[in-house]
Amino acid sequence: MKLIIRISITALALLIVSKLPIGIEIDGLYSALVASVILGLLNAIVRPILIILTFPITIVTLGLFIFVINALLFYYTATFVDGFYVSGFLSALIGSIIVSIISTFGNKFIK
Repeated sequence: MKLIIRISITALALLIVSKLPIGIEIDGLYSALVASVILGLLNAIVRPILIILTFPITIVTLGLFIFVINALLFYYTATFVDGFYVSGFLSALIGSIIVSIISTFGNKFIK
């Protein structure tokens, strides 16, 4: 049940981000739900591998490279999902930060 609520919160965050004028578009609720599932899978499987591989760069940048990894995964998610469009890297960076903030606050209420 918690997983479904978390996916719904992320989908809602994606829909909110798509309403902002930053270059992210989502066609509808179905696209947002599919994007949130794929984003969750990428964050669970690929993100730890990328963090380990880029650990020296992350140390040098004092952890700011994690934002780049999040943006790349966000941008990569848009390539999988029809109806989810990200116009560029900067849009992906801003969108991933906003989605992370909204999801964090939303997931605090689940516990």
